[in-house]
Amino acid sequence: MDSLQRFMFERAAVRGGIVHLNTTWKTVLERRDYPPRLREMLGELMAAAALLAATLKFSGSIILQIQGEGVVKLLVVECMSDMTMRAMAHWDGEVGTGNLPELVGNGRFVITLDPKDKKQTYQGIVELTGERVADALEHYMNRSEQLETRMWLAADDDVAAGMLIQKLPDAVDQDVDAWGRVEHLAATLTSKELLGLPARQLIGRLYHEEDVRVFEPQGVNFYCPCSRDRVAGMLRLVGHAEVQSMLSEHDAIEVDCEFCNQHYVFDKVDAEQVFASELATQAPKNLH
Repeated sequence: MDSLQRFMFERAAVRGGIVHLNTTWKTVLERRDYPPRLREMLGELMAAAALLAATLKFSGSIILQIQGEGVVKLLVVECMSDMTMRAMAHWDGEVGTGNLPELVGNGRFVITLDPKDKKQTYQGIVELTGERVADALEHYMNRSEQLETRMWLAADDDVAAGMLIQKLPDAVDQDVDAWGRVEHLAATLTSKELLGLPARQLIGRLYHEEDVRVFEPQGVNFYCPCSRDRVAGMLRLVGHAEVQSMLSEHDAIEVDCEFCNQHYVFDKVDAEQVFASELATQAPKNLH
């Protein structure tokens, strides 16, 4: 089962989370054949998005993007507050085995918080720093959010996993040395352990001498909200005249969802149905 396990230290202002993505990760891989190194980076970003989403206190989504000018052009992960998520990546050319800056080139890291309750969307942008996805995320959290955060991320063909520890802001810390201990012990974690061991076992192995509260795990699933109705809405935004112009050059308008590979086709009849109600309200009325 794909799950996220949150935990916190009873007498210290430190919280943590561990995520394991199996089915969710494989669902992403089934939809596109990513090169091995890009696959690893995308899996790490998915694990990171789930971990960060678990720290937020709003209903909506968090979107993590790595944008670059190298062989790897884009990595995007969206995770909803209900722990449903989707991911995709773009690349151009042969993706080697280099580190993050070698593959992305001159790049930036973008995080977007999109609340459902019509509150203002927040977006933060920083330059990419470090050789790994975890380095870039730690840099963003420490610089832009002023939250001391450490992450360990790993992914293979079967599992994408991650662990986060974070110093709670404005909390009374009864154990001032706790952060140093927690960080030091977490640094002993290996990728093999992170990918292969259950979350509770990892917590017990790392922090068996600490007083840790472990919460009930939360399920994680793949979900893409694309639909034919959403594509129809996009066509309405484009406008009837522009859609007619497109259909004069092609027999149909075809749209592919880059997250789930769903294919949508709108021919001339379909397009007219999209605008039917709008055109009806604009039609001149007969005078009697």
